[in-house]
Amino acid sequence: MRMIICIVGPTGVGKTRLSIMLAKHYKGIVVNADACQIYEELNIGSAKVKEEEKEGIPHLLFDIKKPWEDYSVADYQKDLRDILSKYRDKNIILVGGTGLYIKAGLFDYSFSPMQNHDYANYSNEELYAMCQKIDKDIQIHPHNRRRLENFLNRENKEIKKPVLLYNPIFIGLTTARSNLYSIINNRVEEMFQNGLLEEVKSLYEKYPSAPILKRAIGYKEVINYLDSLITLEEAKELIKKNTRHYAKRQYTWFNNQMNVKWFNTNFNDFHKTYEEIINYLDN
Repeated sequence: MRMIICIVGPTGVGKTRLSIMLAKHYKGIVVNADACQIYEELNIGSAKVKEEEKEGIPHLLFDIKKPWEDYSVADYQKDLRDILSKYRDKNIILVGGTGLYIKAGLFDYSFSPMQNHDYANYSNEELYAMCQKIDKDIQIHPHNRRRLENFLNRENKEIKKPVLLYNPIFIGLTTARSNLYSIINNRVEEMFQNGLLEEVKSLYEKYPSAPILKRAIGYKEVINYLDSLITLEEAKELIKKNTRHYAKRQYTWFNNQMNVKWFNTNFNDFHKTYEEIINYLDN
């Protein structure tokens, strides 16, 4: 019987490394569940797996869209379910932090007909507060105006208990909050050392109207710098702050929406974390 293993958690805790190790162990394939890694050329800012890291393991739903193209949760639901149907004989390692993608793909998540209310006179903060009144655990970034408006325009906003359509195992990687924040801060500095500024500048020049660049953490802040709205140092600090806040929301969302078994990442000996998870999965 094939396994569907979902690896979730915030950035920097070892999800990519674990996904490849598990795919090798269980002779499986890795499937992306990160909204930014769907897009070509968004590499450094999304912490996308590098080709040399894949170790020959097939990686699906990475780099499937151009930066200017739209890609919805409904699109992801269809693509993931197509993969689950096509690769019935393969163990699937689903990895990423976009919880709504995972929920839409694995649960009986349906998309309601849309209304067309005008929210032009509302701020992002007001829209987010309105959404939270409907679903206190909503996983939409407060500045992602398009998704906030789409949520409010759904005709049926009833929050019902979701039902799994598959039999996945949810594995979460975590670490102490203070350590996570330190990892996030250091990772942002490393991204800039590895060329994040140059990556965003190139993308912004080629695709100035690309929606993903205006809403993805790590890209929108640098664009504000390129537009002379903030300094480079302010952009860095905003990326760190926004990533920390996003990580906090991820924990809340996954704990409320899915039955996740959390494992503390051993950064000194990651193989011990891997062995602990293998033992859990095999028993």
